[in-house]
Amino acid sequence: MIDAFFWAGILIIVAIGLLALELVIPSGGVLSALAFLALVGSVVAAFTGGVVPGMIVLVANVVLVPMLILAAVKWWPYTPIGRMVVLHVPDSEDDVLPDTPAFRELRELVGRRGVAKTKMLPSGAVVIDGRTYDAVSDGVAIDHGQPIRVKAIRTNRIIVTPVAANAPVLPAGTDMLDRPAEEFGLGSLEDPPV
Repeated sequence: MIDAFFWAGILIIVAIGLLALELVIPSGGVLSALAFLALVGSVVAAFTGGVVPGMIVLVANVVLVPMLILAAVKWWPYTPIGRMVVLHVPDSEDDVLPDTPAFRELRELVGRRGVAKTKMLPSGAVVIDGRTYDAVSDGVAIDHGQPIRVKAIRTNRIIVTPVAANAPVLPAGTDMLDRPAEEFGLGSLEDPPV
Protein backbone atom coordinates (compact mmCIF):
# COMPACT_ATOMS: atom_id res chain seq x y z
CA MET A 1 0.00 0.00 0.00
CA ILE A 2 2.88 2.38 0.81
CA ASP A 3 4.40 1.53 -2.55
CA ALA A 4 1.11 2.42 -4.31
CA PHE A 5 0.91 5.81 -2.55
CA PHE A 6 4.58 6.48 -3.30
CA TRP A 7 4.24 5.94 -7.06
CA ALA A 8 0.89 7.75 -7.16
CA GLY A 9 2.47 10.72 -5.36
CA ILE A 10 5.46 10.77 -7.71
CA LEU A 11 3.15 10.75 -10.75
CA ILE A 12 1.00 13.56 -9.27
CA ILE A 13 4.12 15.67 -8.69
CA VAL A 14 5.25 14.96 -12.27
CA ALA A 15 1.80 15.98 -13.56
CA ILE A 16 1.85 19.25 -11.60
CA GLY A 17 5.38 19.96 -12.84
CA LEU A 18 4.34 19.34 -16.44
CA LEU A 19 1.35 21.67 -16.04
CA ALA A 20 3.64 24.35 -14.59
CA LEU A 21 5.94 23.95 -17.60
CA GLU A 22 2.92 24.27 -19.90
CA LEU A 23 2.39 27.80 -18.55
CA VAL A 24 5.92 28.82 -19.53
CA ILE A 25 6.76 26.64 -22.55
CA PRO A 26 4.39 26.78 -25.53
CA SER A 27 4.04 23.09 -26.41
CA GLY A 28 0.69 23.12 -28.16
CA GLY A 29 -0.88 21.02 -25.42
CA VAL A 30 1.68 18.19 -25.49
CA LEU A 31 2.79 18.87 -21.91
CA SER A 32 -0.84 19.06 -20.78
CA ALA A 33 -1.55 15.69 -22.40
CA LEU A 34 1.48 14.18 -20.66
CA ALA A 35 0.31 15.69 -17.35
CA PHE A 36 -3.13 14.16 -17.85
CA LEU A 37 -1.54 10.76 -18.56
CA ALA A 38 0.56 11.10 -15.41
CA LEU A 39 -2.60 11.81 -13.37
CA VAL A 40 -4.33 8.78 -14.87
CA GLY A 41 -1.21 6.74 -14.12
CA SER A 42 -1.26 7.91 -10.51
CA VAL A 43 -4.84 6.67 -10.11
CA VAL A 44 -3.94 3.32 -11.72
CA ALA A 45 -0.86 2.98 -9.47
CA ALA A 46 -2.97 3.75 -6.39
CA PHE A 47 -5.62 1.19 -7.33
CA THR A 48 -2.90 -1.49 -7.50
CA GLY A 49 -2.60 -1.04 -3.73
CA GLY A 50 -6.33 -1.49 -3.14
CA VAL A 51 -9.67 0.24 -3.52
CA VAL A 52 -9.24 2.67 -0.60
CA PRO A 53 -5.87 4.10 -1.76
CA GLY A 54 -7.20 4.26 -5.31
CA MET A 55 -10.29 6.24 -4.25
CA ILE A 56 -8.18 8.59 -2.10
CA VAL A 57 -5.88 9.40 -5.04
CA LEU A 58 -8.83 9.68 -7.43
CA VAL A 59 -10.56 12.22 -5.14
CA ALA A 60 -7.26 14.08 -4.71
CA ASN A 61 -6.82 14.25 -8.49
CA VAL A 62 -10.39 15.39 -9.10
CA VAL A 63 -10.58 17.96 -6.26
CA LEU A 64 -7.16 19.01 -5.00
CA VAL A 65 -5.14 19.14 -8.23
CA PRO A 66 -7.54 21.58 -9.99
CA MET A 67 -7.65 23.74 -6.85
CA LEU A 68 -3.85 23.77 -6.72
CA ILE A 69 -3.63 24.68 -10.40
CA LEU A 70 -6.14 27.54 -10.00
CA ALA A 71 -4.27 28.87 -6.97
CA ALA A 72 -0.95 28.70 -8.85
CA VAL A 73 -2.36 30.52 -11.87
CA LYS A 74 -3.87 33.18 -9.61
CA TRP A 75 -0.65 33.79 -7.64
CA TRP A 76 1.79 33.34 -10.53
CA PRO A 77 1.83 37.03 -11.61
CA TYR A 78 2.74 38.09 -8.05
CA THR A 79 5.86 35.91 -7.80
CA PRO A 80 9.26 37.34 -8.79
CA ILE A 81 9.48 35.08 -11.85
CA GLY A 82 5.84 35.73 -12.73
CA ARG A 83 6.42 39.51 -12.68
CA MET A 84 9.21 39.04 -15.22
CA VAL A 85 7.13 36.78 -17.49
CA VAL A 86 3.64 38.27 -17.27
CA LEU A 87 3.04 41.64 -18.93
CA HIS A 88 2.15 44.51 -16.62
CA VAL A 89 -1.04 46.40 -17.45
CA PRO A 90 -0.49 50.15 -17.12
CA ASP A 91 -2.50 51.95 -14.45
CA SER A 92 -3.77 54.64 -16.82
CA GLU A 93 -3.53 55.48 -20.49
CA ASP A 94 -1.20 58.38 -19.64
CA ASP A 95 1.46 55.82 -18.62
CA VAL A 96 1.82 54.63 -22.22
CA LEU A 97 1.55 57.98 -24.01
CA PRO A 98 4.73 59.72 -25.13
CA ASP A 99 5.98 62.72 -23.21
CA THR A 100 6.82 64.75 -26.29
CA PRO A 101 6.53 68.52 -26.72
CA ALA A 102 3.71 68.01 -29.23
CA PHE A 103 1.69 65.91 -26.78
CA ARG A 104 2.29 68.38 -23.93
CA GLU A 105 1.09 71.16 -26.23
CA LEU A 106 -2.11 69.20 -26.91
CA ARG A 107 -2.69 68.68 -23.18
CA GLU A 108 -2.43 72.44 -22.61
CA LEU A 109 -5.41 72.96 -24.94
CA VAL A 110 -7.89 71.44 -22.46
CA GLY A 111 -10.35 74.15 -21.42
CA ARG A 112 -9.40 76.51 -24.26
CA ARG A 113 -11.98 77.90 -26.64
CA GLY A 114 -12.01 78.16 -30.38
CA VAL A 115 -14.21 77.98 -33.46
CA ALA A 116 -15.18 75.06 -35.67
CA LYS A 117 -13.48 75.60 -39.04
CA THR A 118 -15.49 72.85 -40.74
CA LYS A 119 -18.73 71.06 -40.00
CA MET A 120 -17.99 68.37 -37.40
CA LEU A 121 -19.96 65.14 -37.92
CA PRO A 122 -18.28 64.12 -35.53
CA SER A 123 -14.76 64.97 -36.75
CA GLY A 124 -13.46 68.06 -38.44
CA ALA A 125 -11.11 70.99 -38.06
CA VAL A 126 -11.14 73.63 -35.33
CA VAL A 127 -9.20 76.85 -34.88
CA ILE A 128 -7.82 77.46 -31.39
CA ASP A 129 -5.56 80.46 -30.71
CA GLY A 130 -5.08 80.98 -34.46
CA ARG A 131 -3.92 77.40 -35.14
CA THR A 132 -5.92 74.72 -36.95
CA TYR A 133 -6.28 71.31 -35.32
CA ASP A 134 -8.10 68.12 -36.24
CA ALA A 135 -10.70 67.40 -33.58
CA VAL A 136 -13.65 65.19 -32.73
CA SER A 137 -16.89 66.38 -31.16
CA ASP A 138 -18.15 64.61 -28.07
CA GLY A 139 -21.10 63.14 -29.95
CA VAL A 140 -23.06 66.11 -31.25
CA ALA A 141 -22.83 67.78 -34.64
CA ILE A 142 -21.07 71.15 -34.62
CA ASP A 143 -21.70 73.66 -37.41
CA HIS A 144 -19.04 75.67 -39.22
CA GLY A 145 -18.20 78.80 -37.23
CA GLN A 146 -19.78 77.58 -33.98
CA PRO A 147 -17.76 78.27 -30.80
CA ILE A 148 -16.21 75.20 -29.21
CA ARG A 149 -14.34 74.32 -26.03
CA VAL A 150 -11.67 71.62 -25.74
CA LYS A 151 -13.12 69.05 -23.37
CA ALA A 152 -10.34 66.43 -23.26
CA ILE A 153 -7.34 64.94 -25.00
CA ARG A 154 -7.48 61.18 -25.58
CA THR A 155 -4.24 59.81 -26.99
CA ASN A 156 -3.60 62.24 -29.88
CA ARG A 157 -7.24 63.20 -30.37
CA ILE A 158 -8.74 66.54 -29.36
CA ILE A 159 -12.29 66.15 -28.01
CA VAL A 160 -14.38 69.32 -28.30
CA THR A 161 -17.85 70.32 -27.22
CA PRO A 162 -19.99 73.20 -28.51
CA VAL A 163 -20.54 76.23 -26.30
CA ALA A 164 -23.08 79.00 -26.47
CA ALA A 165 -21.88 82.06 -28.40
CA ASN A 166 -22.52 84.35 -25.43
CA ALA A 167 -21.01 82.05 -22.79
CA PRO A 168 -18.49 83.93 -20.69
CA VAL A 169 -14.85 82.96 -21.09
CA LEU A 170 -13.43 81.88 -17.76
CA PRO A 171 -9.76 82.00 -16.93
CA ALA A 172 -8.11 78.60 -16.59
CA GLY A 173 -8.64 77.02 -13.19
CA THR A 174 -11.91 78.85 -12.47
CA ASP A 175 -14.53 76.62 -10.93
CA MET A 176 -18.07 77.02 -12.27
CA LEU A 177 -19.46 76.28 -8.81
CA ASP A 178 -17.83 79.43 -7.40
CA ARG A 179 -20.08 81.65 -9.53
CA PRO A 180 -23.55 82.84 -8.46
CA ALA A 181 -26.55 81.20 -10.12
CA GLU A 182 -27.73 84.53 -11.60
CA GLU A 183 -24.74 84.58 -13.98
CA PHE A 184 -26.02 81.47 -15.72
CA GLY A 185 -29.17 83.20 -16.96
CA LEU A 186 -31.48 80.85 -15.15
CA GLY A 187 -34.93 81.96 -14.14
CA SER A 188 -36.11 81.94 -10.60
CA LEU A 189 -35.20 78.80 -8.75
CA GLU A 190 -38.18 79.20 -6.45
CA ASP A 191 -41.18 76.91 -6.74
CA PRO A 192 -42.96 77.45 -10.07
CA PRO A 193 -46.43 79.03 -9.93
CA VAL A 194 -49.26 76.53 -9.81
